[in-house]
Amino acid sequence: MHYSYKIWLSFTLLFLPLFLTAQESGTVRGYVNDEQSGEPMVFTNVRLEGTDKGASTDMNGFFSIPNVEPGEYTLFSTYIGYDTVRKQVQVEEGEIVNVRITLKESDVELQTVEVSAREKAKKREVQVSTTKLEPEQLKQMPTIGGEPDLVQYLQVLPGVVSTGDQGGQLYIRGGSPIQTKSYRRL
Repeated sequence: MHYSYKIWLSFTLLFLPLFLTAQESGTVRGYVNDEQSGEPMVFTNVRLEGTDKGASTDMNGFFSIPNVEPGEYTLFSTYIGYDTVRKQVQVEEGEIVNVRITLKESDVELQTVEVSAREKAKKREVQVSTTKLEPEQLKQMPTIGGEPDLVQYLQVLPGVVSTGDQGGQLYIRGGSPIQTKSYRRL
């Protein structure tokens, strides 16, 4: 016998058991819909628990997870604002398993989130000599006669001078009253 024929025969006999025992993988596919409206759920996550296999639904709520080894799996689907759904699926050799999942809106109420752009604005814009006044700061000022007064508050800031009683003119950092649009009481 030829040498190359012996090598080919050796490899065939060595790897033949692997080819005979190889299992053909299956596919898990299906649709995800909203329980109340029946509408397809777009971009919903669907995964096989305990594996790295999963998919997202398309515009029709369709998903397909190919190359799934035969066995029993827990298929779960998640979407924000909806309860997670788990279904048991049995994948046989070369089989296509069709699944229909309906998601129910979650009863969990999320907390209020307050978004503020103040910190970002401070990083972008340098505001030299700018003082921000919050209503709480004005209320902390001691007052004569009851209501907090803005002019009384401004007079305690550095660089602010006021002339006259009961709200004359304001001079801020050496400027003239016309530059500050002074507050006058009538």
